[in-house]
Amino acid sequence: MRRILDIHPVPAGVTHRTTMFEIFFDLVFVFALTRVITFMAASPSALTLAQGLLLLLLLLYSWSPYIWVGNLVRPDVGPVRAITLVAMAAIFVAALVLPDAWQQTPKLFDAPLTLALAYVVGRTVQLVILFWASATNPALRSTLRFFTVPVVLGWVPLIIGALLGGGAQTALWTVAFLLNIVGARIASTFRPWQLRSVDHFSERFGLVLIIALGESLISAGAGPRAMAPAGSALLAALLGLTSTVCLWWLYFDRLAAAAREAVSNVPGERRASVAGDAYGLAHSTLIIGAIYVALGIEEVIAQLTEGPAHPGRLGWEAATALYGGSALYLLSRLVFRRLTVRAVYPGQVVAALLPLALLPIGRSLPPLAALTLLTAFLIGVTWFERRMDRRDPRQVDRRDPAS
Repeated sequence: MRRILDIHPVPAGVTHRTTMFEIFFDLVFVFALTRVITFMAASPSALTLAQGLLLLLLLLYSWSPYIWVGNLVRPDVGPVRAITLVAMAAIFVAALVLPDAWQQTPKLFDAPLTLALAYVVGRTVQLVILFWASATNPALRSTLRFFTVPVVLGWVPLIIGALLGGGAQTALWTVAFLLNIVGARIASTFRPWQLRSVDHFSERFGLVLIIALGESLISAGAGPRAMAPAGSALLAALLGLTSTVCLWWLYFDRLAAAAREAVSNVPGERRASVAGDAYGLAHSTLIIGAIYVALGIEEVIAQLTEGPAHPGRLGWEAATALYGGSALYLLSRLVFRRLTVRAVYPGQVVAALLPLALLPIGRSLPPLAALTLLTAFLIGVTWFERRMDRRDPRQVDRRDPAS
């Protein structure tokens, strides 16, 4: 028994990079994100778009602590791997029931309650690993004492909301999210987290974004529909691919490498705070923006394949997902850029806000025309950013050698 208690997690080194096991874990997590698209696509409305946003926020801010776990200890070694597999199973169960997140049944474990309990299991695994790792790390143990309180308090409205359902569920789950994010923010202000490897931290977030872009594209192209796209729907799918390529380029071509270098150059404890703000906050909303764009593309394809021969207007819900998601992605990118490389220009702000001005136009256009307009806009933004990079030697020098 004493020998078991003396086992400690394997610390991650300063040169630690993302492991294959972490990528496998993140694939299950991104599967859960794309299931939110299924939830919103089932009956698109202002309410379901808002509920989908809440689900995305809860998922993302329950996943991001696993980045800190992987930055502190090796999650692919020994008992930590076994415990993390429990969290992976919980996330997978949550993903399966996500489309019915607000559908209560007389069964003992209906979808909302199952989702809430799976969320609690995932958060519990984080705390178990972190407390275990802090056995020989007093500074980390002090941080965890602050961090654990809002996390556990957030479980109460989450479970009560799942039991009550309806509007009460939406309100209480919002409270649960606010308790988590505000409490974690306050906790990290008083007791900052420890960041050992900037490369691992930035790489893990970047990999999840690129997996989300790819999986969201698959979801948008297939979705719950069985009908293969043909004619105008096939053209819409190609336009969706082009839009996704633009979103990929706007982050990965130069900004990702420049941000990693900038965070690496931040001295002392400020590095963890800057990384937490840039990746934990701004980068997470990048992923949410990509998910909403995928939903908008799916709605366009659905209207072209399942609607009348000459579909009418795109509509507010699909246009909000398509154009609002693009605006969220571009604005989040600028916040991320400001927090890392410290360089944001007025033209970039105007470009990021322009999709909101185009939204009323897009909702009044036929679906294919609305997607064409957005794709043309994203191509223009990509071209504009390329020209700015060439004029700004700081950005050219920081670009990824692989680009």
